[in-house]
Amino acid sequence: MCNVEVIEFFIGNVEIEGKRVLEVGRKYVNGSVRPFIERFMRPKEYIGVDVESGKFVDVILSAERLAEYFGEESFLKW
Repeated sequence: MCNVEVIEFFIGNVEIEGKRVLEVGRKYVNGSVRPFIERFMRPKEYIGVDVESGKFVDVILSAERLAEYFGEESFLKW
């Protein structure tokens, strides 16, 4: 499971409900906040991107091609 400080950061600092979430570098290595976010923070959509397939990777793509693939205005920046 992911570090408790990561979960606390999301609870106190990130408003996700009804928004699209794009997580880059998503391949599951040492835990993930994704199940927590999807269940309790109710995003409109959650997309995990990485350069290779793995758990929680929805799209295989390099970060340099994100805007080309999703479009310039697909996600808000924090």
